[in-house]
Amino acid sequence: MRSPWTCVLWDVDGTVVDASDGILRRLTTTLEHFGYPAPTRAELVHWIGPPMFESFQVNLGMTPEQSTDAVAYYRALSKADGYTTGARLFDGIGELIADLDSAGIPQATASSKPENQVIALMEHFALSPHLRAITGATPDERTLSAKADIVAEALRRLRAVGVDTSRPVLIGDRHHDVDGGAANDVPVIFVRWGFSWPHESEGAQATVDDVASLRGLLLAPTE
Repeated sequence: MRSPWTCVLWDVDGTVVDASDGILRRLTTTLEHFGYPAPTRAELVHWIGPPMFESFQVNLGMTPEQSTDAVAYYRALSKADGYTTGARLFDGIGELIADLDSAGIPQATASSKPENQVIALMEHFALSPHLRAITGATPDERTLSAKADIVAEALRRLRAVGVDTSRPVLIGDRHHDVDGGAANDVPVIFVRWGFSWPHESEGAQATVDDVASLRGLLLAPTE
């Protein structure tokens, strides 16, 4: 098998991993603790994808200081809960990542989740051996959290281990992925099985509804 891409970057939440059950549970506890109503499952579209530090401000009108406190509370719940509790891989994604690795295509994560959580998830699902770099946000979600910066860091780490980054592609499910890719001249394949509004795919090079379609864009039989 061959690929039109020299490396593949993966968003994690909503693209590789469905962690929505745990996120909803921890958000409910956090919002109620700070005096806000619990979110509904339908409202998760506002929370999954962007950095939490940003989401508490945008969705609830918190100040940066209040958001810092809310993120710290939420992260403490995550640590106590276990970063992998209730998480699952989207069907077929694990196999696709393994097959890309077998075909010699270097891969990395480019996630807005804190990097320690991304590492825990990749290890839990036995995907770490297939990745040349695991990149996520810094624990405070402020030093390194913007998608454009995370994509740039993922590419930097790949180059540092000798990967050809001349034709990268980012797989994601939110407009943050499209914007972050564009800032680095990285085309984006937008997946529709995550948590997104229909318009968020605008600007993506391609849009796919299932893993089979994604596989077709990432791997092709050698002639």
